[in-house]
Amino acid sequence: MIRFLGNIEAKTDAKGRVFIPAAFRKQLQAASEESLVLRKDVFQDCLVLYPESVWFKTQEQLRRRLNRWNARQQAVFRQFVSDAEVVVPDGNGRILIPRRYLQMAGIEGEVRFIGMDNTIEIWAKARTEQPFMEAEDFSQALQEALGDDLWEDKEGGQDQ
Repeated sequence: MIRFLGNIEAKTDAKGRVFIPAAFRKQLQAASEESLVLRKDVFQDCLVLYPESVWFKTQEQLRRRLNRWNARQQAVFRQFVSDAEVVVPDGNGRILIPRRYLQMAGIEGEVRFIGMDNTIEIWAKARTEQPFMEAEDFSQALQEALGDDLWEDKEGGQDQ
């Protein structure tokens, strides 16, 4: 199972090519993932790289939840898959980010790759200079999401 972790800076060239960070390439190679699927994130102004197997699982999960015979839900599925494009790293480990994706994410040169579990986000570096959440908001959101479950020990009691 692929798990990307890291926050790595890179630069796109004039044609929009960028080297996938070596740590991520090694994981992709170990998992025999040759193709990636690129799409703009649904919520943020960044791009998401899905290993092909992860993309197909995500697509299948969405397909199962949406009714093919509901016009609105079919439009949601269509939008999700039509905004995606297969990219294949070249022999040097570079991918070409099409110009429309660079524009969607506001990428003009420097980027930051962020490992996000089983996907990789590509951000315009300038958009990552500030925290994604303020520290207090982050800790509060984490507490709300996990509560005391995060701190439970093996016996089911709580560490104090």
